[in-house]
Amino acid sequence: MQSGATMSWEDAVAWLRAQPGSQDLVRACFYDDPLTAAAARYWNSTEWRAVRGYLPSIAGRALDVGAGRGIAAYALARDGWAVTALEPDASDLVGAGAIRALARETDLAIDVVESSGESLPFADGRFDVVHCRQVLHHARDLKQLCREIGRVLEPGGVFIATREPVIARREDLAAFQAVHPLHRLYGGENAFLLGEYMDAIRQGGIKLERVLNGRESDINLFPDTVDGVRQRVAAKLGLPFPWLIPRLALKAAYGMSNAPGRLYTFIGRNPSRG
Repeated sequence: MQSGATMSWEDAVAWLRAQPGSQDLVRACFYDDPLTAAAARYWNSTEWRAVRGYLPSIAGRALDVGAGRGIAAYALARDGWAVTALEPDASDLVGAGAIRALARETDLAIDVVESSGESLPFADGRFDVVHCRQVLHHARDLKQLCREIGRVLEPGGVFIATREPVIARREDLAAFQAVHPLHRLYGGENAFLLGEYMDAIRQGGIKLERVLNGRESDINLFPDTVDGVRQRVAAKLGLPFPWLIPRLALKAAYGMSNAPGRLYTFIGRNPSRG
């Protein structure tokens, strides 16, 4: 924890929810109640629709690492997956307690396991999908976390890690932390170089298939969308139609950015089969 940070993650989120004028941010982060409504909103979001496009068409066994309040575990379960939600925080607001309550109230079968990602209590090849939403950058040991994910992912299984903040230089970490709305309270935010994420994933035995930058997919852009960005760029340039803005141009422009904390998504597969 950063020096001066005095709150737990639960306390920091509770503080944010109580601040006047924070409602939009709270909703965008799915920290609002009732949790059942927040989870349903996530399932209907452009972000989850984009994630769904990278998941196998036939639902099997899914592990949601660092599940938080359970919104992604809920979305996976609602889409027919047999879901295990891994969350080390026991909190009834932002952790395992919240996920259990969500499962009860929605009558969805979500197995909740309170453990860390660096030591997964599961057999090798247990899961068809391992999903992580805003998780890798919180790892105590990124390489160990990715090794464990690769170990429990079945041959041919899919790995997806979404909305991970990236920095261009280690010296940029402080700038990213300074603008995060909760880091000063609980001190838990981190970010890695793009190459550090990619190397850790590959060293975990996962073949990277897609690396999506922050203007390439609604996954990273939510609550904004790629189409929304194209509309604004077209209006700024005086172009009559948003489709005149190539998606590849948005991707290329974002790829040249060095803004601390820009978001990336990583999609891969255990290559042991096929």
